[in-house]
Amino acid sequence: MLRRALIVGNWKMNGLLEGALELGEGIQAGLAEREGRKVICEVVICPPFIALHPLNERLGGSSLKLGGQNMSAEGMGAHTGEISGLMLRNVGCRYVLLGHSERREMYGETDALVAKKTAVAFQDGLNPIVCLGEKEAERDGGQTLEVVAAQLEAVIPSLPEPLSQRQKLVVAYEPVWAIGTGRNATPEQAQEVHGFLRERLVDLLGEKVGNRIRLLYGGSMKPGNAAALLTQPDVDGGLIGGASLKVSDFLAIIDALPS
Repeated sequence: MLRRALIVGNWKMNGLLEGALELGEGIQAGLAEREGRKVICEVVICPPFIALHPLNERLGGSSLKLGGQNMSAEGMGAHTGEISGLMLRNVGCRYVLLGHSERREMYGETDALVAKKTAVAFQDGLNPIVCLGEKEAERDGGQTLEVVAAQLEAVIPSLPEPLSQRQKLVVAYEPVWAIGTGRNATPEQAQEVHGFLRERLVDLLGEKVGNRIRLLYGGSMKPGNAAALLTQPDVDGGLIGGASLKVSDFLAIIDALPS
């Protein structure tokens, strides 16, 4: 298989420590059960920062990987309220979400800032999951491909030179109009954008790297629509929001992956 499926749970600002530990342990127990029957996908959870170290203490030797929900574009130092990539690595993270639509919309993160964070993530040994997607007005105006192309192309200069590192980039397409709204792109709409992103990656990075980078769908994926989305040829997994907060729902999405 050219690309190993990847399912990422973004817990956002939900849960206190006790609940986070229970949720993480429940997910890992489900994964352990499934690993006894078949080879499954790579699974990452991105809990609130306060839960990262305790979850790493409990689950650090398991197949379940940790990711941060955000990171600073700066190194360690006088940046009150921020967290560095090295700090995330220090508590067991292997991945970090960058440019999530909520960060772009609520906190004014620009393409340039996301690109800078991408470079720093690679420098600090993290695999960046770069989020991109269009707003409702942009989709209605026929600008979807133009918008996601610009967001993707802004990141490319930040990638490290070695091909083995470049292919560790993960891109998550999350149509803004489908996040937290209960709406989602149809499988055909998702594949249209994912197929376009795949073509741009091949054009920009060459066939070898462009065909290795994993593309996730991240707009209200849930057990009821996961199978239809995950069977699309350029949908390599999902960035899961609300459904990642319930063990049974999150595992049901994993089970929806084509075998």
